[in-house]
Amino acid sequence: MAGQQLTLYMKITRNVEMRVADVHLSDVARMICTDQTVVNRLKTIRICKFHEGEKRKIVTILKIMELIQEVYPNLTISNEGEAEVVIEYIPRPDHVSALVFLKIAFVSLISFFGTAFTIMAFHNDIGITDVFSHLYTIVTGESTTGVTVVEISYSVGLTLGIIVFFNHIGSRRITKDPTPIEVEMRKYETDVNNTLVDTGDREGKIIDVE
Repeated sequence: MAGQQLTLYMKITRNVEMRVADVHLSDVARMICTDQTVVNRLKTIRICKFHEGEKRKIVTILKIMELIQEVYPNLTISNEGEAEVVIEYIPRPDHVSALVFLKIAFVSLISFFGTAFTIMAFHNDIGITDVFSHLYTIVTGESTTGVTVVEISYSVGLTLGIIVFFNHIGSRRITKDPTPIEVEMRKYETDVNNTLVDTGDREGKIIDVE
């Protein structure tokens, strides 16, 4: 038998997005074995299938091992990845509707004006105009009620500070490090996945062995 005295090393991904309803082992795992025919056969195993209205499924590594052993009963399996995989079904739309562009524009405007309002409200709370006026008077010995080099320097510095902190200029990175937003999004995604698994386990909605 092809599976005798063979070990399959498998790495399960934590989160997978699918554009088609059928989910195969090759979609959720990376595999290596000394017999490549075993890997090629296992890649075609169907893990689950999304039906109409279903958006998410959670499959355990035990269920995946069970499906593998139905094909190769004597195959030794070593999982080097996650204990569960969260699979999200996001069908590819036939076309991008105008509503999508409107949503993007709305979120962009909210983010821009919301951030601008927050900065202005903060400056108003601390009386930044008076601070700059006093600073200008201390340094130059002259009083002013208009825009000075202090306000201009602060505005330029604030802009550069935001760009450097978020590590982005448009779609380009300043460095190869992940941006603070990406770091927080990965943390958020991890928390969401853990919550989905815990909730699914409590509700008995996880695809697991009997």
